[in-house]
Amino acid sequence: MAHIAVVGLGKLGAPLLGVLASGGHRVMGADINPDLVNAIRNRAAPVPEPGLAELLGDPGTRVGATTDVREAVDGSDISFIVLPTPSEPSGKFSCAAVADAVRQIGATLKGHTGYHLVVVVSTVMPGDMDAIIRQTLEDSAGRSTGDTLGLCYNPSLVALGNVVAGFQKPDLIIIGESDARAGDMLEGIHRSICTNSPAIRRMSLRNAEIAKIAINSFVTTKISFANMLSEICDRVPGADAAVVTEAVGCDPRIGGKYIRPALGYGGPCFPRDNAAFASFAESLGAGADLAEAADRINRRQVARVCALAQTHLPMGTIAILGMSYKPGTPNCEESQSIMLARALSDAGYRVLISDPAALDLASALLGDRAQPMADAAEAVRSADLAIIATPWPDYSQLPESAFCRPGKKLTVIDCWRLEWLGALSEHINLIYLGQGGPDLARS
Repeated sequence: MAHIAVVGLGKLGAPLLGVLASGGHRVMGADINPDLVNAIRNRAAPVPEPGLAELLGDPGTRVGATTDVREAVDGSDISFIVLPTPSEPSGKFSCAAVADAVRQIGATLKGHTGYHLVVVVSTVMPGDMDAIIRQTLEDSAGRSTGDTLGLCYNPSLVALGNVVAGFQKPDLIIIGESDARAGDMLEGIHRSICTNSPAIRRMSLRNAEIAKIAINSFVTTKISFANMLSEICDRVPGADAAVVTEAVGCDPRIGGKYIRPALGYGGPCFPRDNAAFASFAESLGAGADLAEAADRINRRQVARVCALAQTHLPMGTIAILGMSYKPGTPNCEESQSIMLARALSDAGYRVLISDPAALDLASALLGDRAQPMADAAEAVRSADLAIIATPWPDYSQLPESAFCRPGKKLTVIDCWRLEWLGALSEHINLIYLGQGGPDLARS
């Protein structure tokens, strides 16, 4: 059992705290937000992640929380830092908050003789761990990394809405280490909380920094490649991007994950990691053509869906179902649904929006550009055209009557090819992205 401090109790930090505690460790969280701290103290989930409330509510879980970083770190063996690293205009990440936490951790450790490991989970730019984080830690602690002080970069590869499961059953764990002892200690912690046997790759701090943003940049490339194919299939009679991408994904050199025709990517990681990768390459005088192309393709998907809606409905009311960037989370960061609502509103449409978890946030972001509808079925009933923008499972329970129109069919643009919509074919004109018109060669 280790005594662990987790600095930052937000979307990733709070689930990490719960998972570490469930692994038998004694964990103390720290955050400047008293609401997050009080939630942990009351054994309540401060963020809406499946499984977190159960972990924190377990009477055997040893957790605490404080607003004082030094209190959390004092007496601990390991400190995990899970703080925001916001993007700058250049695309690079700012590690100011992480460096400040490192400074406080180092000051707490000054004068202590026992071994302590500092682990940065927050995504940072390549070079920051050595040039900023290590230097700040050593200056504030009054000693170098080595015998009594370790430093690791352990970037999160989990997805919002699945964070607890992502920490407990990861596909890959990346450990950038200052030395072997630090890496051994962190690997042991992961093995104590994992319920599977993930691939663990240990490497230098610099390689780990590059690997993190390279992974996400590659995933965005797969998504944008699928959407590029989808755009091509739009223009080919009889073509179907879903059939094409499924075949492409069956090739083991490519793989089927993240290669399907749909809306573009969003969220707090993919867009900014791709931008950071391009910025990093540019700073070296190297090309990041693929990352830049993936971003361009992604940005034009909203205009593509908007144009499709305009083709089928020159003017009127459009219902957009799903405002979060993905199902399972209320997060709307870089959500293409939000962008689509803005674009359609600016084009003169009356826009109705609905979402099982993100409606309040989406409404605040859109203001008078969209009318929030808590009842998704009512939103569909009130619309001349509906767009399924986020594939929430909840929508499969919508009543058939919501889609019925006397004497005509409701046009539904399904951006995710949901199977349940096929049963409504006699009531709706179902439009898919990446599906060309009639095959003239067979007509």
